[in-house]
Amino acid sequence: MKRQEYKERIIDKKVDEYLAAFGAVCIEGPKWCGKTWTSSYHCNSEIYIGDPAGNFQNRHLAEIAPELVLEGETPRLIDEWQEVPPLWDAVRYKVDETHQRGQFILTGSATPNHKGILHSGAGRIGRLRMRPMSLYESGDSSGCVSLEKLCSGEITPSMTGTVDLRELIKLIIRGGWPGSLGLLLEQAALLPSEYLNAVIDDDVYRIDGVRRDTSKMRLLLRSLARNESTTVSNKTLVRDIKAIDDEDIDADTVASYLDILKRLFITDNQPPFASNIRSSVRVKQSEKRHLADPSLACALLKATPDGLLNDLETLGFLFEALCERDLRIYAESFGGSLYHYQDYKNNEIDAVIEMPDGNWCAFEIKLGANQIDAAAASLLKIQKQTAESPGSKPPSVLCVICGMANAAYKRPDGVFVAPPTALKN
Repeated sequence: MKRQEYKERIIDKKVDEYLAAFGAVCIEGPKWCGKTWTSSYHCNSEIYIGDPAGNFQNRHLAEIAPELVLEGETPRLIDEWQEVPPLWDAVRYKVDETHQRGQFILTGSATPNHKGILHSGAGRIGRLRMRPMSLYESGDSSGCVSLEKLCSGEITPSMTGTVDLRELIKLIIRGGWPGSLGLLLEQAALLPSEYLNAVIDDDVYRIDGVRRDTSKMRLLLRSLARNESTTVSNKTLVRDIKAIDDEDIDADTVASYLDILKRLFITDNQPPFASNIRSSVRVKQSEKRHLADPSLACALLKATPDGLLNDLETLGFLFEALCERDLRIYAESFGGSLYHYQDYKNNEIDAVIEMPDGNWCAFEIKLGANQIDAAAASLLKIQKQTAESPGSKPPSVLCVICGMANAAYKRPDGVFVAPPTALKN
């Protein structure tokens, strides 16, 4: 690849760290998010298992003699290794044999079943999850506010400029796909639609060779899009499909299809958070539903800029998904983890970032600047309740992520405010 054309990704630093620590690194994530491009940037030789050249000769070679596929200057990229699952054990064996670090980079856009895989690779193969581009990576955030510093209670007050609502909508519909950068919105909107078609019509079968009802899978995906950024249960998804799409689908089918979508990295749910296991505050344990990128939900809902302007409730959920996608990318770069919070007193926190030292930060995500005061009051209320609850640790930082805010600053009550178009890791 032409390295001068490479657009840097936040995960680059982690890739270097993992190559220095493990014999091999496996970079996983949805198709078209940039795994191959990033891996190629970090490697010195490469082989593409899915290359159709010579009647898929690379795949045939990997099936017949996987050890030959591993020959080449290290780090060696093995792209889409899951096409030939025994490659995993071949890499693990080679790492054990040579005792060298940074030998291989594997990429995978699906998690295969364990047929043909004998060893987990623990201690030999480090796993990294890659996602579509954040706003900072795509050049749509100024990056004047570091999330890592913000989570330590530091912010440099600054005017970040007026954000146009239509521009935010365009960023949501376009998504974080590297191939969409620089395209007109009408062109960029085609990519997530074709992405979903490719996954449903091809990848769902190829993951384990089982034929599934693609029409029901599309119905499930549409239901997930309608319930983006919510904590609906599988039973609710079943009822939603029956009520809106007038189709019959059972809970077992939904659970099975959700597992496939997870293995294809189409879904990227946000786990629940509890401030302390000994806390007297009872918290709910439902995951918040997310597709891998808000643009996928837009494609499934056939959302347009004008349509979203006239449906601010749906726009609010999609905007929340955009922000939480970015918060997760930024937080994982410095060892943080993203959660959400719900308790049985009807208290909710849109996003929680738990730091490596155990401290945690609470984020409310709002589209309009007129919602900042109410969001700050909600965060302060939860902070007070957790501080008063035996066994609980209150959040160390409170912040409102506001789409229409024109500045990054700390309020007199101690709550931070920042727009997503100013954030970076």
